[in-house]
Parts: sequence; C-alpha cells; structure tokens
Amino acid sequence: MDIAISLRFAILCVLVTPFAIADEPVDFARDIVPVFEQHCVRCHSSLSRKGDLSLETFSDLFANNYVIAGQPDASHLMSVITAANNSAASMPKDGPPLSTKQTQTLRRWIQEGAIWPAEIVIRQKSKADATWWSLQPLLKRMPARNSAESDTDTNKNTDAASSSVIDSFLHTRLNAKNISPRPKAYRRTLIRRVYFDLIGLPPDPETVTAFESTDDPHSYKKLVDELLDSPHFGERWARHWLDIAHYADTHGFERDKRRDNAWRYRDYVIQAFNEDKPYDQFLREQIAGDVLAPDNSDSVIATGFLAAGPFDYVGQVETQSPVLRRAARALDLDDIVTQVMTSTVAMTVNCARCHDHKLDPILQREYYQLTAVFAGLKRGERDVSAAARTQFDATKLRLKHSIDNIASKIQILQGGSLDLADIVGGGTGFGSGQKGLGIDPRTGTTQTRSFGDLENVSPGIFQTCEYDCIDGVFVPAESRTQISSSQLFAEDLPANSGKAWDMIRNGPVTSQFSTKLGATDFASEGHSLIGLHANAGITFDLNAIRDRLNLSNDTESPTREFLFSTVVGYGGQPEPPSAEYRVLLDAQLQAHGMIGRNDADHVEFKVPHSARFLTFIATDGGNGYSHDQISFGDATLFPTHSENQPSKVEIQLVELKQQMQRLEQELNELDAPTVFFGVISEDPPEIRILVRGDPESPTKAPVSPGALGWKNGDSIFGNSNLPEGSRRLALANWITDKHNPLTARVIVNRLWHWHFGQGIVRTPSDFGYGGQAPSHPELLDWLAAELIRSGWSLKHIHRLIVNSEAYRRSSTESNDPVSTAAEHIDSDNQLLWRMNPRRLEAEAVRDAVLAISGKLNSTMFGPGYRDFDYEEAYAPVYTYKTADEPKLWRRSVYRFVVRTTPHQFLTALDCADPANLTPRRNVTTTALQSLTLFNNDFMLRQSEYFAERLQREATTVDQQIKRAFLLAFSRPVTKLELTAARQLVNTQGLMHLCRVLFNANEFIYVD
Repeated sequence: MDIAISLRFAILCVLVTPFAIADEPVDFARDIVPVFEQHCVRCHSSLSRKGDLSLETFSDLFANNYVIAGQPDASHLMSVITAANNSAASMPKDGPPLSTKQTQTLRRWIQEGAIWPAEIVIRQKSKADATWWSLQPLLKRMPARNSAESDTDTNKNTDAASSSVIDSFLHTRLNAKNISPRPKAYRRTLIRRVYFDLIGLPPDPETVTAFESTDDPHSYKKLVDELLDSPHFGERWARHWLDIAHYADTHGFERDKRRDNAWRYRDYVIQAFNEDKPYDQFLREQIAGDVLAPDNSDSVIATGFLAAGPFDYVGQVETQSPVLRRAARALDLDDIVTQVMTSTVAMTVNCARCHDHKLDPILQREYYQLTAVFAGLKRGERDVSAAARTQFDATKLRLKHSIDNIASKIQILQGGSLDLADIVGGGTGFGSGQKGLGIDPRTGTTQTRSFGDLENVSPGIFQTCEYDCIDGVFVPAESRTQISSSQLFAEDLPANSGKAWDMIRNGPVTSQFSTKLGATDFASEGHSLIGLHANAGITFDLNAIRDRLNLSNDTESPTREFLFSTVVGYGGQPEPPSAEYRVLLDAQLQAHGMIGRNDADHVEFKVPHSARFLTFIATDGGNGYSHDQISFGDATLFPTHSENQPSKVEIQLVELKQQMQRLEQELNELDAPTVFFGVISEDPPEIRILVRGDPESPTKAPVSPGALGWKNGDSIFGNSNLPEGSRRLALANWITDKHNPLTARVIVNRLWHWHFGQGIVRTPSDFGYGGQAPSHPELLDWLAAELIRSGWSLKHIHRLIVNSEAYRRSSTESNDPVSTAAEHIDSDNQLLWRMNPRRLEAEAVRDAVLAISGKLNSTMFGPGYRDFDYEEAYAPVYTYKTADEPKLWRRSVYRFVVRTTPHQFLTALDCADPANLTPRRNVTTTALQSLTLFNNDFMLRQSEYFAERLQREATTVDQQIKRAFLLAFSRPVTKLELTAARQLVNTQGLMHLCRVLFNANEFIYVD
C-alpha cells in the first residue's frame, strides 16, 4: 500500500468510526452515568432535589414525563438540555451546556427505551476516589544510599541505622533541589530542644554543662533514652493527644457541669505513653476497651476517650422537647464519630452527614454506618468494674443490715419501741423502712408504684412475704381464712366482695381520702400509718421479731413480753362506712369494730412471750369495697421489763455498742468502687440516614453498623441486631488492621509534626482531598511501615526522629550564599534543610516558669488542681485565682480544664480550646501576650520566687545573673548582657531581671 492509499485509509477510518460507534446501542453505565454524574446530580439528588427532581435512581426521572421511554421529543429532559431558538439551554444551570454528542446520546438512550438497570444508583463523584494517595497500601521502599553517609552511621545499632534512613530520604529531595542543609546545632541548643520536646521541661544547668563537656560519642543517644524513660515523657505527650481528644473536666454548653472523675482518662493517656503501650492497642482500648478486657481497669477507663468531648446536658437531659432532644443527640453522636475518625485515620467523615462527601470517597450512608457503631452509647459517670460495684453494694447492705439489727437490740434494751409500719416498709422497726413501700396481698411481693383495682384476686389464699418479721399476707374470704404459715385460721369473717385494691402499705393506700384518725394526722411527722384497703390482711411473725432482737431463747432476758398499741380508723369518704377491722393474736380475736369517718379506736393489749403471730384484717362488709380504707396508726410493740439482772443488760449494751462501733468504722472505711466519666452502653436504637442531616427527616430503611468502604469495598460489621460492644470492637479492629494504610501514616505524621512543627502532611487531621499532599511520601510510608514492624512502638519512632541528622540541625539562618539559596528555593522549609524554631505551647511556658522558679510540684496523677473558685448555679461560675500555693503548682496537664471559662493566662498564649479538636496549635503574636508574660500576677509572683532561688544558690549579683541566664536560657550570659543586667538589678532589683528573662523570646522559643 503506497502513501496515498494509507492516507486515504486513515481519513476514511476517522470519518467512519463515529458512525460505527453510533450504531451500537447506548450503554447506560458507560454512556449516560458519566453525564449525570458530571453535570446533573450536584443539584438533582435525593439531598438537594432542586426542581423536585433526583437523578440518582430511575423512579424520579420517569415521573412527571421527565423521560418517556421511546419518545425523546415528548420527554421534558430533552427540552431543558436542548437550546431552542438560538437561546441557551436551561440546564445545566451552573456550568457549560451539554455537548452535541452528549445531547444526541441522551436522545438515543430515550429512543431505545431509556433502560436504567435498577442496581445502578448515581451519585455525585467526589474529587478523590479509592485511588487517592493516602488510601493506597504502604510502600516499603528504601531510599538510595547517600554516598556522604559513613558506615558508622548504620552499622552500630538499629536505631542509628533507621535514623540514617530518615536522612537518606530527606537528602534525596535536598540534592534534587541542590540545597545544602544547615550544620548541627550547638550541644547546648540541642539539649534544650530535646528536653522540651520529649518531657516539656528545661534542663538544669548542671545537666547542660555535663552534656556539653562530655567526650562520650553516644551521650546524645543515651540522653534521648533517658528522656524517653522519664515519667515526665507521658505528661508531655499526653497533652498532644488530649488536644486531639478535646478533653476537658466540664461538659461545656449552657450548663458546663463538672466532671469530677474525668481525670482518670487523662491519667490513662499519661501512663500509656510512659509504658509505650503499642499504638494499635492504645486505639483499641480507647474505642472498645470495656469489651476487650472488662476486668482490666485501665482498659475500661480508656473508653473515656469517647466521652472526652463536650456534652449538651440541657439538650439531652433537661429539655422537654423531643425535637430538641433528637437534635442534641444527633450532634452528640456526630462529635463521637468525628473525634474517632479524625484522630485515628484523619478523614473528615463529618462532611458526609448531610450528603455524600464532595471531596473524598465517603458516602452519606457510610457516615450513618459509623453513627450506628456508637448509637448505643451515652455519656455519664460509670463504674470501672461492675463486679466491684456488686461486691461493694452487697458488703454495704450487709453492714447496714447488721448495724440496723444491733441498733434494734440496743433500742429494745434501752426501752425503745418497735414500729410495725416501718417493718411493712422493709425496715427493722426503728425508722429505716421506705415510706410508701407496699406488699401485694395476692403474692407477698413488694411494690413501689401505685395500684388501683387488683386483678386475679383469690380470697383465702395465704402468701408468705420476703420480710423476716412478716409471716405473710392474704385477701380474706368469707367465714374462714388461713392467716399464718403454721395453718392458723381466722373464723367467723363477714361476707365481702372478694375484691382488693392497691397494696398493704407503709403509709396510706393509693387514693386514700384521709390519714386523720380522730384529731391526729398519722401521716405527719412523728407518726406512722399502716394502710389496708378492704379486703386485705397481714400477719407479723413475733418469733422473728424476737430473733432479730436476740430474745427468743433467752429465759433470763429482761424483755420477753410486749405491749401492743395502735389507733384504728377509717380513711375513706362514703357515709355511712361499712368497713370492719380485726386484730388477732395467734388467731384469737383481740379487737374488732366497724369504723366511721371520725372514729378512732384505741387498741392495746399485752403480747405474752408465748404468742407467735399478730394479725390485722380489713373487710368491706359485703357491700362493695369503694373507699373502704382501714388505717392502723402508730402500730407499735412496746417491750416490757422485769427488774432482775440489770447488770446483764448493761453488759449487753456495752458489747452491742462496741459491735456497732466496729461495724460503722468498717462501713466508713469501705472503699467505694472506682468511677470515671465515660460512656455507658445501652441497647443501640436503629439508625437511619437523615435527609440533609435533619433528625426530623429520617429515611425508612435502617442502616447497619460499619466503616468506610474504600478498603474492602463495603465495610459492614453486621445487621442492626449486632450488640453495642461488638460494633465498637469491629470498628477498632478495622482501624488498627495493619493493612489499613491510614492509621500508621496518620500517627507517624503527627509525631513528625510535634517534633518539627510541621508534618510531612501539613494537615495532620485531613489526609483527604481537602488536605495537603505529603512533602516526602516515601519517608511517610517508610515510617508507617517501621511503626508496624516495631510492634506499634511510638517510642521507637520518637527515637528515630530525634536521633536523625535533620532533627539535630541548627535552626538559625545565615547570610552565606548557601543559606540564602536554600531560603529562596524552600522558604517555608518543607525540605527540612534546617530545623524549625518553635514557640513553646502555653502549658509548656507555664511549666517552664515553675521549673525555673523552683516551685514546680512534681506530683503525678489524680484529680486535677482547681485554680478557680467555684460557685454552684444553674450555669456554674468559675472564677480564676492566682496559682500561689503548692497544690496549684503542678504541671499544666493536671489542670482542671473548664470549657466555657477559658483560663486567661493560658488563652493569651494560644492554649487549645477544649470545645474543638486541635491537631495543630495556633501560634499568634499579639501585644497581649507580652503584657501577660510581663504583668500577669502569676508571672510576677513566680519572678519573685525565681529571685529568691537565685539568692539561695548564688551570693553576689554577678553570680545570680549568671545563674539566672543558665536556668532560663541554658547558656551563659554574654558580657553585654551581664553589664545591662547588673544595671537593672542594682536599680530595680533582682526580681525585675527575672521578670525580663521570662518575657524574652529566647525563653518561650525552642531554638
């Protein structure tokens, strides 16, 4: 074939190919879905529904003649995307019109039947998809060996070798840009840097001098190991994590109530960092520790992470509006979901609450899958150990029961009386019973709630009772009824309706008209009442009462007989009344009567030591039981005494009082179970997708618990019946799966950020499209893989970073051509050709001031110090005061953090707002900061203490000045500084020099 023929053939192919393709049937997924995704669903989806139209599924599109299969000209869709009379097409409204080819393809699709497979749902495509860099597996690529590296850098130990790997990655980028890095920092600079970095405190001058003068080549590595092993390491690094958890000791919002036991989670974090708890375990415990190890207190307390954020007490507890309650609950769950996912995998899942994520491959359905994971959680005080709580309650009940019994014996021996109404209320007869408590005459069980007409009543059936001193209860039958467990029967009982109402109560029965018997109201203070509604009966076990008082078998007891006394009256409304009462002793009638409204029968008789059962009966007289309420007022057993052996009574009283004292001491010393502010597990409710995130617009179908689908295609943990704890455990396992590339990447990037002042990814909590790309992706992946390889040891990564050449570089710039070129090429130091100078965070400034003044209280753990006066109110008032006593000089991590009342001193220095997740501290420069450091009362008093320390440790002014510079700046004073400082001290005093040093940039900046 010659050239001309070839050219003609090529032209023919170009001309014919479109028509050949056009002859193929339109494929909906291939040809139509991309058009709708790109141009339509942003406005026309189930979320926005502009024009009341959604193009996600076929149902809306085929409604209202938008599309009529086989008739493109009659389909409204074609009319809005096609220009008419030289005018612009009305759709797409925002953006360029569809191309001619796209319009023709849509026309052909309709003409061919507008086939839309039911399984296809069209969603607006996010800007990032599953191919996004942070979602890819870790690349375990080693850097090319730098010829400048010496063999000694890598053959000594693993940490040194790995640190050289870090530098090799960095050198590759620097060499590519032809940038020469800065030299190593001076040793005095380096030790101050690593001290503040790892433990958040300045080194003392003696340590600096020793480090600077040593000739040990491994001195720096040993120093790093020493600091990593310091208990102060956990205090320093816990503060970073607590920023991410937005931890505080109050709820926030309108009420801002205290959380007096939230500190246990803070202590857990400190201990976890000190122990170098494997990071995957650290995360798993914080998400599902109570499921993983319910008997391990640390593991349970770790779940305080889920409750660390703000809590709208008014919206979730106090409001009476179900609408406001649902809105507050939705926000609360959003806070938990956002905190967990942002802190662990740095994905902004909360952006998918109202719609599919616009930037990252996160569906709205997946957001609600995550919500379903935590839907069964409520914030509140909870026990660390359920078993410890059960044991504590049982021991406390046993001790109180023993004390009550002894108190009863003492009161009897001293001539006290036994109140039968108190026994009906579950007490001992001496005021420990519950008012209103009742006993069901049908079953003998106790009840607290009110009852009306009782069903399933069986007259004549005797039922035992769970109280020792009550033999049983019954509904009396006509003529003859069993009234005791020993087969005693009451005879000649009158006819009655066979019905019953409410319980036999310590107090009036439900709907009782009156509690007055005669002129006395027996419901008032100092009186008691046993309420019976006809028809009911109760029998007291006198032997059990004697057993409780240890009197049954003691023939020499001074108290073997009782005197019974009560006032019986009618509590109903009708006139004339027809209710009758009976009082029996061992089935023998002692008193009987029909009571009127104003009547009050006083009943009194002796109870011999041989008597076993005392019975009260109320009947309705056979004409119905409406309001037939019988009351026994002040029903009391009075002990009678003989005059023999008074000395034995005295001996018994002494012994009983000694027993009571021992039991009361044991009760007072009983350690209450440990409680903390965390999450309380309940049966999770069904979760539904909320249209536009509105709690009042849920969809119909419930959502199963699950995670994000980019890793496994569809990460569902089970259906809605999956138990609450299993949901969290599944998510914890998903997050810490070693094949999940985000988790390890995110935490090593955070460590890098906290060490260098900027991360390899400069948006440490956003690894999605809205965040920044990594400056050194290969290094990031290598560090992440190294973390997993080391068993998730964070201290291992710390050690690698601070031992690296990059970390030990000087932060100072220079006017030499090399530095000038580097500054021009990489002005923001992304390539780390020098170290970044960093300002100390607010808490580190305060801690350093206390350390240098000599006032730092090194007490670790426990409740936070409260540098405020507290006033209880609807919205509590927190008024800060100067921290000028040892208990307030603890490290700032132990501060009791109040959400709605920021600490003025710390806030001026950019302290994190605990209402927000804070992956990166703001660093502002304001005049207020200088004024705060110079004039705040705390700083003035600490300056005085600093001066007092200098006067103790040095004698002359010059020596004090030199000591001051060593303590504050970790370096000697210069001659010029010494001259100026001497003049200041001589004219203003040593305290003012200390004040100036605390206000210097060199003090509040590392490097």
